[in-house]
Amino acid sequence: MTSSPQPAGWYPDRQNPRLYRWWDGQAWTANTRPSHDAEMIELDVEGAHDPHRIRAQAAKATQGRGSGVTGGGTLFSEPVLVVNQRAKLIEMANEFGVFDQNGNRLGGVVQVGQSTVKKAIRLLTNYDQFLTHRFEIRDANHSTVLKVTRPAKVFKSRFLVTKADDSPIGEIVQENVFGKIRLGFVVDGRKVGGIFAENWRAWNFAIKDHADVEIARITKTWGGFVKAAFTTADNYVVEIHRPLRDPLASMVVASALTIDTALKQDDKG
Repeated sequence: MTSSPQPAGWYPDRQNPRLYRWWDGQAWTANTRPSHDAEMIELDVEGAHDPHRIRAQAAKATQGRGSGVTGGGTLFSEPVLVVNQRAKLIEMANEFGVFDQNGNRLGGVVQVGQSTVKKAIRLLTNYDQFLTHRFEIRDANHSTVLKVTRPAKVFKSRFLVTKADDSPIGEIVQENVFGKIRLGFVVDGRKVGGIFAENWRAWNFAIKDHADVEIARITKTWGGFVKAAFTTADNYVVEIHRPLRDPLASMVVASALTIDTALKQDDKG
């Protein structure tokens, strides 16, 4: 693609009419999303996000602990992240919007690399969990900030966390098969923390550092009657107790924003 004077936004990809590509106002980025035709089969069942509902989610999940705390306005600097899955009657690729506790959009998570064959497998069988899955975590400007890849698995899941340029950050490794799920954060061969489910259904989660101190918490929230009755979409809130440094900060954000999809796919087995 060549540059043009149009404002930032999504535009049809000239090389692939089934995709839209993000123009940041100066250059075309690598960020793409399916065209409307490609999404029609999925059938959205709700409209745009409701800031009032998001504020209520955050307040209920945190019991008001985050109120009055000013964050930095990014995925890595807000103390509370509200994660709402895009509700679709038929879901071919998972998508999540991420908001601060006041309902402002901070970014999102998009499942990428879903070929026609993968979509057919997902629609018609229960073998989706055995395939490789890739996710991009994007900021409010639709720029990719982290990538998470879950390679094909049999019993235990493993997630590779990288920066946008594919340089490695660490791995999230499932540590057990039965009982309350545990996933460890491994960076350069050493464990720097992990996620610990607090009940057998894997909700809610405590995220701890290497010293077993809780640094964040994931709480599932009610998505509303339409979502609960007609879709498998989930909503949850991530409460980060204190500012974190990398690589732990990236590991916490990456795990918190993709854990729902990982567990949901594993439940299909």
